[in-house]
Amino acid sequence: MNYLQLPKIDLHCHLDGSVRPQTVIDLAQIQGVEIPSHDVDDIKALMVAPESCPNLDEYLTRFALPVSVMQTEAALERISFELFEDAALENVKYLEVRFGPQLHRKMGLNFEQIIGSVVKGMRRAEAQYDIKGNYILSIIKVLPKDDINDVIDAGAKFLDNGVVAFDLAASEEPGFCHEYIPYAKYALEKGYRITIHAGEQGVGQNVYDAISLLGAERIGHGIHINSHKQAYDLVRSEAVALETCPSSNVQTKAVESLENHPFGDFYRDGLLVTINTDNRTVSDTNMTKELQLSAEKFNLSEQDYFTIYQMSVENSFASDEVKQALLKFID
Repeated sequence: MNYLQLPKIDLHCHLDGSVRPQTVIDLAQIQGVEIPSHDVDDIKALMVAPESCPNLDEYLTRFALPVSVMQTEAALERISFELFEDAALENVKYLEVRFGPQLHRKMGLNFEQIIGSVVKGMRRAEAQYDIKGNYILSIIKVLPKDDINDVIDAGAKFLDNGVVAFDLAASEEPGFCHEYIPYAKYALEKGYRITIHAGEQGVGQNVYDAISLLGAERIGHGIHINSHKQAYDLVRSEAVALETCPSSNVQTKAVESLENHPFGDFYRDGLLVTINTDNRTVSDTNMTKELQLSAEKFNLSEQDYFTIYQMSVENSFASDEVKQALLKFID
């Protein structure tokens, strides 16, 4: 397989985990933000997580530096544009990017400005390249809950015009879904689709809860349903798609190694599985790398890949018109 030339879909990619190191340096200079170095290799070393982190929390420390310069409309637009540009240049045809609007208010931006800026950057890339995209709004679970509905309200103005879904992200505690039932319900009432980070850090019950309590139709990661029969059966019976991120799962110790990753078993058992980057910079990856790793480790043929591509399209939050166009790449 020529992995670079194959058309690709990425449904699980974080904006703040996919910033170019040079862009952090440029924006720090423009904004007068102090950063530890102005050498691109030094900055990259601070943004890329080790191949093996002790846990997810250690991995998440890599986001502080990019977020520090993602506080103006111009910065958010540029970073959004560059992410879509990087994806387009490796033949990603459709990209869903998630980000947490709550993280970008240190210089006084409101939620509508924040969301509008990233959508504007995406639109600029769509006009220049053969790529389509959408944004998913991630609520950061470690932050106060008092402004969650404000994020939902601000994003609602962009629904089906650049914004499509609601997500919960950050550290995964057992039973977290119970605290977010009213917010997910509010998002659903507004017209959002729902995808939830769950089952990444060993808690299969969280996947069951995300589907049954929050209405999740996709799950971010979800790999630990392999040790929770009820969650596994619910994923199957409800046809819930799993957004797997192989490299990231090894880094965060969600799995010990790619050999231990359940992707191949899930795929062969007929679950809806997709291959994604999670964080291009933090995991030092892209879709071409993830695809090659997955094909080699999980013994996927080109036909298997086209099946997974089709599952990704069908379970994306793209419009029917965009889905039809994406399926033509594998006709």
